[in-house]
Amino acid sequence: MSMSETTPKRYHTVHVVIHWLMALLVFMMLGVGKFAMPSISPQDPQKVMVLQSHTYIGAAITILLIARLILRFTTKSPAPADAGNAFLNFVGKAVHVLFYILLIGMAISGLGMYQLANLPGVFSGAQAYPANFFDYLPRNGHGLLSWVLLVLVLLHVGAALYHQFVRKDNLIARMWFGKS
Repeated sequence: MSMSETTPKRYHTVHVVIHWLMALLVFMMLGVGKFAMPSISPQDPQKVMVLQSHTYIGAAITILLIARLILRFTTKSPAPADAGNAFLNFVGKAVHVLFYILLIGMAISGLGMYQLANLPGVFSGAQAYPANFFDYLPRNGHGLLSWVLLVLVLLHVGAALYHQFVRKDNLIARMWFGKS
């Protein structure tokens, strides 16, 4: 069997669904965490609701990440994209690995804040909203990782557009719905 017969041309449909759902949720979370949350006063009752949503969506992303990692090791994937340049090919592979590392780091630091700030107590109204999340060590890592994640998302989108419109190799079709 040749490589083209055993290597699929596109990702498994479940992988595609998880990819786009995670992309949507991560994009929302970055917007909420970077721009919406800081603009809401801690005394505003909406702040708890927004933080609660941020927490639950973060948990959903973590579950999807676990499913995606399982799929990554149990289903066949297309060969890595060729950007026409060894350095860009390396960057492409590195960005994908870094996505997994960063999302795992975001989950761990988010869970750390959840525990240290006693967010279940905050969400139930039994405890006041924390005066400053920076009092909790995981907050610094969570914030830093979110900025790195934002840069990686922009690189990833830029690379996809480069492949689609400059290289015209229809790379996006690999992570879209359709037949192999």
